[in-house]
Amino acid sequence: MYLLSAVLILIIYPRSIDKLTPNLVAFHMCLGYLCIYIFRLVFKVYEQIWRYAGPTEYIRLILADGLSCIAFLLLRRLAPQTMTFVRAISLFMASLLGCVVIRLMYQWVYLHRSSKSWLERTALTVLRLLTGTTFGEENISSNRIKIAIVGAGSVGAMLADELLQNPKATYEPVCFVDIDKGKVGREIYGIPVIDADESVGASFAKKGVQEVVFALPSISSERRMELYKTYSDHGFKIKTYDYPVLNTDEGGKRQLKDFDIEDLLFRSSNRFLSQETMSWYQGKHVMITGGGGSIGSELARQIARCKPARLVILDNYENGAYSIQQELRFKYRDDLNLRIEIANVCDKEHIDKIFREHTPDIVLHAAAHKHVPLMERNVIEAVRNNVFGTLNVVEACEKYGVSRFIMISTDKAVNPTNVMGATKRMCEMIVQSRSGSTTSFSATRFGNVLGSNGSVIPLFKKQIANGGPVTVTDKRIIRYFMTIPEAAQLVMTSGAMAHNGELYVLDMGKPVKIWDLAENMIRLSGLEPYKDIDIIETGLRPGEKLYEELLIKTEELDKTENSMIFVERDKPAGKDIIDAKLDILRQALETESNREVKKALMEVVPTFKSPEEVNQDAINAEEMQMAAGA
Repeated sequence: MYLLSAVLILIIYPRSIDKLTPNLVAFHMCLGYLCIYIFRLVFKVYEQIWRYAGPTEYIRLILADGLSCIAFLLLRRLAPQTMTFVRAISLFMASLLGCVVIRLMYQWVYLHRSSKSWLERTALTVLRLLTGTTFGEENISSNRIKIAIVGAGSVGAMLADELLQNPKATYEPVCFVDIDKGKVGREIYGIPVIDADESVGASFAKKGVQEVVFALPSISSERRMELYKTYSDHGFKIKTYDYPVLNTDEGGKRQLKDFDIEDLLFRSSNRFLSQETMSWYQGKHVMITGGGGSIGSELARQIARCKPARLVILDNYENGAYSIQQELRFKYRDDLNLRIEIANVCDKEHIDKIFREHTPDIVLHAAAHKHVPLMERNVIEAVRNNVFGTLNVVEACEKYGVSRFIMISTDKAVNPTNVMGATKRMCEMIVQSRSGSTTSFSATRFGNVLGSNGSVIPLFKKQIANGGPVTVTDKRIIRYFMTIPEAAQLVMTSGAMAHNGELYVLDMGKPVKIWDLAENMIRLSGLEPYKDIDIIETGLRPGEKLYEELLIKTEELDKTENSMIFVERDKPAGKDIIDAKLDILRQALETESNREVKKALMEVVPTFKSPEEVNQDAINAEEMQMAAGA
């Protein structure tokens, strides 16, 4: 392009103005070429793949040619007679303009290489003759799914660009939808932006839209629900373009994916893990009990990002421990000092040996039996594992000088109506009674976790895949939900800010009606509730209540420096009182009677009530009224 510009400016354009001889023309032509070539090498212009070029690459080209022009203006005076300033500037401007135009044309033709328009086909033919490039038009998919991208911002534009650049993409963007009147009526990459207030059915029908993709990362939960209902009611399958729900790594890549359960709940995933918190775990020896479970394995992923001196995963279930071990080894290889210990927290001697060997600085205690109906039938095992297993770990922490112990609790520990919740409340009481210990003890309480082992989401998915029906224990039942990364980050953040004996709770927003959750999951599967898939009530399970309370109702509830995390400081029982309660449970365990152990559990946990007693007055509960107004 420079040579063509030089011929036009130095030869064809009249030379009588500055009286350039053929020798002077050759000198200036070579000097200009040398300046451009050197500066483009310096700025790596020739190393770019221009079909994928963006603003950065074009700015680099402009800088290179601009500096080469300045160099030429200074060096041209080496000739006994030189060209005028205007001719010199014109030479470089014409060259730069030509280079930009031909590169933009190349990108444009590449993006439209499958178009049937005469303009695109003519341009394609010309460039093919000039460059010999085929542009891969034979690889273009002819049966793309036409999509409307909701959100004409940077994320939506990024998605459109990615699909246009990929000849094997399954999807073809045919329009953007946005509420910004400044964007409506314009185009992005040749794709029109239409008004979100227009009739969705009519506008989409004209453009042949088959699916809708949300590219709205910062949208509020209320607006997301509104949009979801609007497009799903028109029969469109909905996808999102965002980070995977379980992906918490920084710099992760957005993906075009089906609507997530997290999106289904219309609750934005909160990120709690700050750089300050990550630094707190850096360089420390960290142990995770129950590290092969849903929460434990996510804790392991998050801790591994913090660059600990050693990470010890302790679990009784070898398959779970092996799975997270392989994942972390593949990702971090030798950069992570990872140890796996297969052990039962009920085995006091084995736990003592492991603590003596690893001497951890921080212990995250996630090991517990958690399934409510199973624990109702296995009360002895629930108390042995949850209560005395926790006690073994707590005593080992004190014995071996662990700096920080963080226990994972549950909202089911609040005024419990089942054995699992009562054992967790007993564990909280044990932790709180250690406020005078050299080890800093704390507990973190949260609600149900999306996608965890045994949770309602995988159950509903399996029932829908099998053709139904979807089973819900009671049409009125509500629950709080959070994602696995949120749960793990909450535990880590609260653990880092703990002093001693605190009970941390997350503001989890509004509870979710399980019946509504079932209906929405069926719709997400492309089916119609009660027509294609039925939903039936099966009756409350043993120990199950209609709602979960997130907080014990006390007046002492304070915010922390994190606006989403609260600390509850109910008056802890003394260690001697807790020891007496533990003796009652030990004596009950010796009877080998589930009935006697449950009776003892109700004695030592005063807030333990029967589910019937709680459910009969559930309609007046604040949580139920909150869900009714959702």
